[in-house]
Amino acid sequence: MTVAYPFTAIVGQDDMKLALAIAAVDPGIGGVLVFGERGTGKSTTIRALAQLLPKITAVKDCPYQCSPDASVKNSCPKCQDVTKSKTHKIPIPVVDLPLGATEDRVLGALDIEKAIHNGEKAFQPGLLAAANRGFLYIDEVNLLEDHIVDALLDVAASGTNVVEREGLSIRHPARFVLVGSGNPEEGELRPQLLDRFGLSLDVRTPRDIPTRVEIIKMRDAFDLDPEGFSKRFSRKEGALRRKIDAAREVVETVDIPAEVLEKAAELCLALGTDGLRGELTLIRSARALAALEGENTASLEHLKHVALFVLRHRLRRDPMDESSADARVERTIATVLP
Repeated sequence: MTVAYPFTAIVGQDDMKLALAIAAVDPGIGGVLVFGERGTGKSTTIRALAQLLPKITAVKDCPYQCSPDASVKNSCPKCQDVTKSKTHKIPIPVVDLPLGATEDRVLGALDIEKAIHNGEKAFQPGLLAAANRGFLYIDEVNLLEDHIVDALLDVAASGTNVVEREGLSIRHPARFVLVGSGNPEEGELRPQLLDRFGLSLDVRTPRDIPTRVEIIKMRDAFDLDPEGFSKRFSRKEGALRRKIDAAREVVETVDIPAEVLEKAAELCLALGTDGLRGELTLIRSARALAALEGENTASLEHLKHVALFVLRHRLRRDPMDESSADARVERTIATVLP
């Protein structure tokens, strides 16, 4: 079995690790988009998240990992009467969506083997089914084909995948956290898909020699002895896993004071973001960060910490302002949250 690089051993990408942890605490935030240069650890960090996440309870033998506590509308037809179903603990799914994947592979299609051998029409679940209640990871997300993007947008909006083809009519739950990575030099992301990501950040190669040397040493040690290296970080991994698990349990109880709500609205108004998705994501992210830090109330500091992640990809283009999105957001944060 391939050993993944430990999440807690990743050096120099603290913002990316924090954004992923926040999304893991509250999947409703809408996922994470990570853009940056090649070789900055984007894929390594995202894949390391898979072994870090706490396990979930699912209905046994369900291809959609339905929760035994889910309401009828969030369960597949077979799991609507979950009281009689057996359950088990499974790792939170983290599914890769390859760039060359066909629409049938993503959405699901007729099971050809059963059709040929048994003459029956059966549904073969796709990648969206496998990602339900987990994470769907797309590397080079800005190069994704348009028809796949359209399908993802439909499912991400509704939380349900509808497949109607070859005489089949299937509806199944498909709620997942979308995680994308890419190099902006290779193309821009479609605005409709960009808007679906709750958090966004740019990662850069560290510029200081001590950090670069530390990264090289750590990676070299892992390549020489993956299992031994992973054991060195098992305690840290376990501690962070428990921290995320505890935060997931209490995140909905974290209080949001009126002052935090007002400042979130003021930030979005000052930046001219469209709609109210910016405010809603700001609040959810601040709440998740507070839960992660063991606090029962979200503060202005929590809001300030997540504001750049939430707002940098929601700005309209301003022909009169040539500064970067990050600079515009940071300038506004300094004014609204001094």
